Amino acid sequence: MKRFYRGLIYGAGILVLAMGLTLNTKTGLGVSPILSVSYSVYQITGISMGDVTFIQYCIFVAAEFALRGKNRRWYDLLQLPFSLVFSRLLNVFDRLVAYDPLTHGLVSNLLMLALAIGVTGVGITMTVNMRLVPNPGDGIVQALAERIGRDQGFTKNIFDIGCVATTCILCMVEVGHIVGVGVGTIIAMLGVGRAVAVVNYFFKDKMCRAAGLDGAPAKPRTECERELSRE
Repeated sequence: MKRFYRGLIYGAGILVLAMGLTLNTKTGLGVSPILSVSYSVYQITGISMGDVTFIQYCIFVAAEFALRGKNRRWYDLLQLPFSLVFSRLLNVFDRLVAYDPLTHGLVSNLLMLALAIGVTGVGITMTVNMRLVPNPGDGIVQALAERIGRDQGFTKNIFDIGCVATTCILCMVEVGHIVGVGVGTIIAMLGVGRAVAVVNYFFKDKMCRAAGLDGAPAKPRTECERELSRE
């Protein structure tokens, strides 16, 4: 029964996380750094957000294997079906959520951003705490941190900056202006971690007990798990 609850919480977390990221893109204030590249390509080419995100996640998984070399872990390939399912959910939610930031004021868009950050935090907490297949965005950061010998917090910041820089360069070359990067991008960088910490403070123990996963993992696998384990 506890395995059932573990899978149920993990699956629900994927749904919630996809919704949170979709809401973030709908605010018009800037998307999350790690999705800024796929969002800009989506805006420039018209290819669906989910399809571009799937390609980006596949590149992340390939990069993980290259970075780890002989220490590669074959079960990380499970991130590929995760990416496929997750990217399809992004397409579904993109069609279902009809919010248009141009028809709303700044206050409404900021409230939507706050909601998006909170929902994303809930989704991250639910998926990370179940210790199953990591999000490719977390996986590539972990692999890069191991390669350069730095902590994941530092590596995450550098990786986010790299994603935003790539987005800016791509946009300037293709359309002559920045797409998808804004104040919401910065707020999301700072706010999602805090949202994870708050949700974890109130609900982590209950989730772990329901899934038969009492206690924190001895060695957190992702930046999010590092955040959760600090509480």
